[in-house]
Amino acid sequence: MLVAAAVCPCPPLLVPEVAAGAADELVGARTACSDALGVLAASRPDRLYVIGPADRGDAVETFPAGSVGRFAGFGVELSVRLGAGPAGERSLPASLAVGAWLLERARWSDAPIEGIGVPLRLAEGPCTATGRELAASADRVALLVMGDGSACRTLKAPGYLDERAAPFDAEAARALGAADLDALRAIDADLAYELKAAGRASWQVLAGAGEGAGLEGRLLHEDAPYGVGYIVAAWS
Repeated sequence: MLVAAAVCPCPPLLVPEVAAGAADELVGARTACSDALGVLAASRPDRLYVIGPADRGDAVETFPAGSVGRFAGFGVELSVRLGAGPAGERSLPASLAVGAWLLERARWSDAPIEGIGVPLRLAEGPCTATGRELAASADRVALLVMGDGSACRTLKAPGYLDERAAPFDAEAARALGAADLDALRAIDADLAYELKAAGRASWQVLAGAGEGAGLEGRLLHEDAPYGVGYIVAAWS
């Protein structure tokens, strides 16, 4: 059963070495992520899943503990590991690499870890079904859910300005902060894709995992630096 969840954004810019001169601009987001991970640790889970977008195909991918994430594609010779274990042959997608970095920063050692890569276009039904399966995999399951909101909040945003982006992010933040499972399931996948909201599928996995758990949510941070919606929330 799901006992706790942390929702964090997944831009590589969260990693100071990647952000370089812009590192200070995301201090608030990093601090909120640390607070959210503290909620996970306090829940004393039997298993932790790190969930994030991975646009490598049509199927959900799993990454065992020890999988390596690399930031060389972002101009930094930095690598991270998802917990302890053999390195494996496949590199973590960027979202899970950021999650692994957050866990290394928090010195996580509380429970076995596995990474779950979710296709950006995966429909709500398979997303929530995946969440149910994860929640049923152990007595006490925690999730670190990685994903950004829209990337269309300003003229200089990666997806340019779209007037639908701010209302989309506001409702996503409200739903994540309130642990509103119905609202998360109801997020329009096509609209999310048009707004380049990479977190939609991960959030719907969380909605499936949360069924029957009765968790309460708290919104810890909401901002849109660089025109991208960043949301941090904790469920317990």
